Amino acid sequence: MKLTEAIERGLTVWTESVATAIEAVADRQLRRPRVVIRYDQPEAIVMTVQTPPKARPMLAAARLNPALGAAQVGLSPEWLRTLRGAVLDIHLAAENVLIRPLDFPKQAEPFLNGMIRTQIGRLTPWNLGQVLYGYSAPRAASDRIALTLAATPRALVQPLLAFADQVGIAKLVITADVGPTDGGPIQIFRTSLRSSLAGGRDLGRVLKLGWLSVAATTAVLLIATTLIGGYLDGEIEDAQAQVTRLRAALRPAMGATAADGLLAKRKQTSPASVIVLDTLSKILPDGTYVVEMHLENDRLQISGLTQDAPALIRLIEQTPQFSRATFYAPTTRTAGEAGERFHIEARTNAYFGDRA
Repeated sequence: MKLTEAIERGLTVWTESVATAIEAVADRQLRRPRVVIRYDQPEAIVMTVQTPPKARPMLAAARLNPALGAAQVGLSPEWLRTLRGAVLDIHLAAENVLIRPLDFPKQAEPFLNGMIRTQIGRLTPWNLGQVLYGYSAPRAASDRIALTLAATPRALVQPLLAFADQVGIAKLVITADVGPTDGGPIQIFRTSLRSSLAGGRDLGRVLKLGWLSVAATTAVLLIATTLIGGYLDGEIEDAQAQVTRLRAALRPAMGATAADGLLAKRKQTSPASVIVLDTLSKILPDGTYVVEMHLENDRLQISGLTQDAPALIRLIEQTPQFSRATFYAPTTRTAGEAGERFHIEARTNAYFGDRA
């Protein structure tokens, strides 16, 4: 809880600082009118325009009693238009302010605000929530610093704060007249009630709400992006796993298909030795003996004994299963043999059916 409060307090201070800077630039650019109130008696308040807006005539001083609760009573339409969006300076007379001289060690100068804030109940008759206070610039004297504290009860100026809010004042500054001997007026309160840049609302609050909205939207988008990204990553991983499983399942089938295709192609393009031998046994005449046979791819070589070797060439060529028959070695006749020794080479055909 304390962390949340610290963050909120820091955000509030930051937005108020930014709003103050923006309002300062706006004051210079827009040339807002400055209305001064002399607060001597609660029933006799004099209000004058110190810096009239451009192209507007100077308004006569107005007297009003904000304690009556009706801020607009007795004010002309010109005054009401002037007050809306103006800067209101309230000067409190010395008799309405508690003035107290203070003295601190010089080393305490960086911590004056905190020291006075914690001791305001001892220095004034009011507690921190009941008082508006400020102090003059420290004056160094040897190893000590002197300053003047000015304080007034919040209840004294509460009717003026309500009046400023009703008429649409943009900025409100309260100063206490403590006399020239104490360094001149001391500012005891300053606030931006609303801004014309923010449509008549408190610019600091608008900036704070805007920053919180942006932070909340960013957080929601970040969470949504994280959730959606995680979901999509999971879907992608599942899809990749399924693809991997399918590839692993199809790889043996693909291999088998490829092997079957190679076998089928080899079967279609390469004649079987048994079929070649069967065909030769049918076409070779009686009295012919095959001693050796070599079959490599589509090349057939046979050798053996026969009565008429050239006739074998003719028989092999006439068979549709063979082509390009020729002698690859001389035909010889050896004494004691019953025939000629032949060496024939031919090309085999892959298809062993009937010739079309």
